[in-house]
Amino acid sequence: MAQLPSPFISHTRKVCSLYKRALRALEDQNIKRHEFRYNAILLRQRFDKNRNIPDARIAKKLLLEGEEELFQNMHPDPSKFPNSPGGICHGRFVIPPDSVMDFWDPIEKARYPKYFAEREKLKVEYEKLYKKLYVDTSVETEKAKTNK
Repeated sequence: MAQLPSPFISHTRKVCSLYKRALRALEDQNIKRHEFRYNAILLRQRFDKNRNIPDARIAKKLLLEGEEELFQNMHPDPSKFPNSPGGICHGRFVIPPDSVMDFWDPIEKARYPKYFAEREKLKVEYEKLYKKLYVDTSVETEKAKTNK
């Protein structure tokens, strides 16, 4: 994944992400709902106080301090949504690859004749494309190497 360019994340998006993660960290503290709402309002007030800082260096410094404070105040076992990475249901239902359909019995394939006819056409087209992109270029490079 290192070869893929990562998108630029603006300062505003980073601050919004920090705010959301800070609210989730407050939820993890197992306090009563009215106490959570009070602490959430105080948190929002802290963010709104530094909302219109024109100097980017100061804003970045405050963001880094906020990240550090969040890290220091994180719950040791934060709650996760079930289907999110790290949740109890993450990756439970695996979507089988398309190649599984190649192993269907002919009687099963006979139930869906149009679908499998179209699928065979697409497989032939994909094979041609693959040969055009990869096999032909590898043959040309082999010829170039032998001509040297």
